[in-house]
Amino acid sequence: MDIAAVSGATGFIGSAVVRKLLDTGRTVRALVEPGADTQNLDTLLREMPGAAARLSRVTAAMTRALEGAAAFYHLAAIYKVWTPDPTAIWRVNMEGTTASLLAARAAGVRRTIYTSSIAAVGLHKDRRPADETTPFNLWGVANDYILTKAMSERIAVKFAEAGDPIVIVNPAFPFGPRDVAPTPTGKILLALLRGEVPGNGDGGFCAIDVDDVAAGHVAAETRGRVGERYILGDHNITFKDFFALAADVGGVKAPKLHIPNAVGLGFALGMETWARLVSHQEPRATYRSIRYIQEYAWFDPTKARRELGLPSRPLRESLERAVAWFRENGKA
Repeated sequence: MDIAAVSGATGFIGSAVVRKLLDTGRTVRALVEPGADTQNLDTLLREMPGAAARLSRVTAAMTRALEGAAAFYHLAAIYKVWTPDPTAIWRVNMEGTTASLLAARAAGVRRTIYTSSIAAVGLHKDRRPADETTPFNLWGVANDYILTKAMSERIAVKFAEAGDPIVIVNPAFPFGPRDVAPTPTGKILLALLRGEVPGNGDGGFCAIDVDDVAAGHVAAETRGRVGERYILGDHNITFKDFFALAADVGGVKAPKLHIPNAVGLGFALGMETWARLVSHQEPRATYRSIRYIQEYAWFDPTKARRELGLPSRPLRESLERAVAWFRENGKA
């Protein structure tokens, strides 16, 4: 049986990958972390009742979970810009990667698709879109999430150099329905819909539809080259233009105030300090997260489009789907 195992299967991108695999007729083994919110998988089964016979959930140890799997999609990671104690981010994102790739090797998995992030790719200071050859150069800006993704991708590269059949994908900022958590990406859109964005600063980012990211993952299994990385991105946009578009889609006011970089960093540092010393709750922004988004984190997806056939959905459509889902589920 052609089984595809997916770790992080309950997450935003992970559940989209599960959907895409089921759409193609695959048998999917969803690796579910104990205590994980399974809303995305539960909804999937209601919407795709015929897929129930081809989807199983397992919470077994990684080596057992991968027994008999032809492919392994490793998406399990902690995607947070701040936690009171970053130990878990390092253990899951780095030690978890090592343990998972060792288990895939032991199980004889024929192809592993390792999900990294565009955060593991460096940036150009002149705003040129970075590509897969751009080395990581964000040590002074990176938070724990960015650092762990950059370093865990290096682990995956070393496994590939040792002969393991690993293809690396680097998703950009994903938007779309079913962002249950929500992710830090979804929180940007939710903050706008709730009127919590006071203004615009400098900087920009690369966005993509979550289902296009999933399609890129599935294509990487059969079309990706072992040891290569593929940027799964689409739309390079400034924050000012993004908020204008998202506000139009959501029927809310777009922020007009320009916030100088130093002011934004000062507010972020204050919120982070309050969170660390007083509230112990995640702040709306952190110093290093603001440092990163003040860059122009733009990326070139040409390689993924050429080799994987990465689809390109209009950003407006992705935001329409995301806004509708957030509102239907009482989050905005």
